Amino acid sequence: MSPQVSEAVHNRIALLRAEQGVSRRALADALGVHYQTVGYLERGENNPSLHLALRIAEFFGVPVEVVFSTSPFPRVSDQSHSA
Repeated sequence: MSPQVSEAVHNRIALLRAEQGVSRRALADALGVHYQTVGYLERGENNPSLHLALRIAEFFGVPVEVVFSTSPFPRVSDQSHSA
């Protein structure tokens, strides 16, 4: 048996929204999606299309790999201890 490949896409949307003071509704309006879609993405209940992922990264002014990853991001508290 081969190991299963996870289809999960991890993201930092909520963290970026908090850092930049952007509400779910404001992000959704800027992207042209329903505000609940932003919640589904943040919780990992839905994966974005490539087009939407690129637009989200562009909105926050960061590379797409800063927002999305196929492996979990390190916790912020873990990163501050290593600095």
